[in-house]
Amino acid sequence: MATQRKNARSKKKGTDEAPIEDVNLSAAGLLYDMAALQPTERSQLGYKRAARAIVTLPVDVSELVASGRLQEVPFVGPSSARIITELVREGKSASVEAALAASRKTSKVEEGRALRNHFLSAHAMERVHAASLPASIVSRASYRGDFQMHSTWSDGAESIATMADACIARGWSCMGVTDHSHGLAIAKGMSMESAIQQQAEIDRLNAGYKGRFRIFKGIEANVLADGSLDLSVEERRQFEYVVAAPHAVLRRMDDQTSRMLAAVNAPGVAMLGHPRGRVYGARGGVVADWPRVFAAAAARQVAIEIDGNWHRQDIDWTLAELALDAGCIFGLDSDGHSVDELKFTDYAIAHARLARIPSTRVINCWTDQQLEAWMSERHG
Repeated sequence: MATQRKNARSKKKGTDEAPIEDVNLSAAGLLYDMAALQPTERSQLGYKRAARAIVTLPVDVSELVASGRLQEVPFVGPSSARIITELVREGKSASVEAALAASRKTSKVEEGRALRNHFLSAHAMERVHAASLPASIVSRASYRGDFQMHSTWSDGAESIATMADACIARGWSCMGVTDHSHGLAIAKGMSMESAIQQQAEIDRLNAGYKGRFRIFKGIEANVLADGSLDLSVEERRQFEYVVAAPHAVLRRMDDQTSRMLAAVNAPGVAMLGHPRGRVYGARGGVVADWPRVFAAAAARQVAIEIDGNWHRQDIDWTLAELALDAGCIFGLDSDGHSVDELKFTDYAIAHARLARIPSTRVINCWTDQQLEAWMSERHG
């Protein structure tokens, strides 16, 4: 039934609102295919650089082909330009098909293709933001602040103050810091002693803002293989909100529904962060009965995150539709580790717009008072 509702909703969308034909992303995919067929890392690098340049373009690559300006794009050399031009003019690339036919790496290419579904290029993302939708649907204008970001207290590149200044410059009125918890050593997870010091710093910053901007005290806890967290219940209570996110066991094909249900039902959890743990072209992430997970999250009002980091875009709009039908609320975040990465919120908002999520169901659009009440309820 959930799948039927999803399909019905999708059929109502026009191509301007749901960019099924994302030529820039298709072109980048072909370049990644070609990179996978190369014999050395050096020969792969050129295609990968071209792919990254295309996927971040603010314009439709078809326009550049038509105007003869394609090779003005940095890192797009003659071979990459030929592949892109073939795609635009013929709907496929004879060059890639010939290389694939002559290669013994067909399975590797097919595996990569299967891990690129339901991502958005920068151009497609902007088309979604420009689409005419009801005012009730979440938008950049209704968005107040990012609730999943990192600072130098764990693996981020910038101080909390610098991240806050950047948020203020974007017109936001709040943010949440979610540095990694102590169980994730690879991400320089904070000890609880460090967390106390961090919170004292946040108190000083908030006092200086005098109500014009608010920093919320969060933490990104690691979801272990059995669904438990690397923070005890008492440790979780030390934060205003807890994002529970999986960071390992992300390539297995067996069902992990019980793991994700345990995380959603864990005391103190406010948000399920980047639920699948997928990465573009590299891994599909957690396999689970997502309607069951979303139903559990809705029952406890645990937010489902749409992580806007370009390589994640997790969850995407197709799963977000199912979560919306289940009654979920959402967090639309950048997972930013630097000021420049705060722009990834635009991808998160775009996926939410494709799923037709209203602002009232998005914590990033709530008032400080609504956020305080919701966070307090998560701790019981």
